[in-house]
Amino acid sequence: MLMQIPFPDGREAHIPGLTFRAFRGEIDFPVMVNIMNACNRADQAEYNESVEDVAHVFSRLTNCDPASYMLFADVEGQPVGYSRVFWKDEYCGPRTYIHLGFVVPSFRRLGLGRTMLQWNERRLAKIAATHSQDLEKVFHAWATDASPGAIALLESQGYRRARTMLGMTRSATLPLPECSGVGGIMIRPGRAVESRVVWDAWEEGYRDHWGYAPRAEEQYVAWTKSRLFQPHLWKIAWDGDRVAGMVLNYIDTRRNDWAGIQRGYTQDIFVLRPWRRRGLARKLLTESIRMFVDMGMEETLLGVDSENPYGARKLYESLGYRASRRHYVYRKPLGRSL
Repeated sequence: MLMQIPFPDGREAHIPGLTFRAFRGEIDFPVMVNIMNACNRADQAEYNESVEDVAHVFSRLTNCDPASYMLFADVEGQPVGYSRVFWKDEYCGPRTYIHLGFVVPSFRRLGLGRTMLQWNERRLAKIAATHSQDLEKVFHAWATDASPGAIALLESQGYRRARTMLGMTRSATLPLPECSGVGGIMIRPGRAVESRVVWDAWEEGYRDHWGYAPRAEEQYVAWTKSRLFQPHLWKIAWDGDRVAGMVLNYIDTRRNDWAGIQRGYTQDIFVLRPWRRRGLARKLLTESIRMFVDMGMEETLLGVDSENPYGARKLYESLGYRASRRHYVYRKPLGRSL
């Protein structure tokens, strides 16, 4: 059994009454929701987390034992932050040792984030020590352009920006270009009974993208039970009985209410190799946008790797999408400062 890393000494962050503890189970789901939503408001993130969302995430955890992979920070018994670590293997990359953390705004810039990050690193290093020494291993974390404190913290600890992911939005008032069909390809909405076929094609299409890590079976099961599993909004391209491409559209009503806008998500856009360079992605995305306009959505949103080698960003910009948020991936070789 992997030895637990001792909790930090609360005095390290110079916050009176600060203590650290482990995850207590489902009783901590509301605690996590409150902390995340306080952070979302401060960081201008259009997310409204719920206990249901947290339970869904925890139903599909892989390479993560919450009982020993999480750290909670309390001040005089009141939760003010938490972190979680896990790891995954990239398809054509390193083994990534991932950590995420949240500190409520009133306790930021007091050393708490740094203390939690350093505990995360020690915990991950202990895990990594049990893995093959032949693997390339890196620490992995995220930050957004609205969280300069997180960026400064990561960079002060030796992390360097590895990738920039763009959130791109498109106003529904923009005209859509005419888009011809692709010969021999039928595009139609998805069906729940086809979810396994779509998932397998999704995995195949995703394999070519930076940072891809094969997903476990429990993640497929959890996806089919998610509130964002909305096959009737998908646009799936079929070549006979084979999936040629897809846009896995959805509407997140709770997030829309939080942001005060009617938005459709044109996410997870993939065309598989045999059908690329034929205008299929443009056709799928155009039909998706038109569907959301007809439904009364005010805008559509998608995410893209700014360094996507297949021209995705150029395609999206040609259809009127513009970058509205930047999400940064930070990495550091494991062991550099441990």
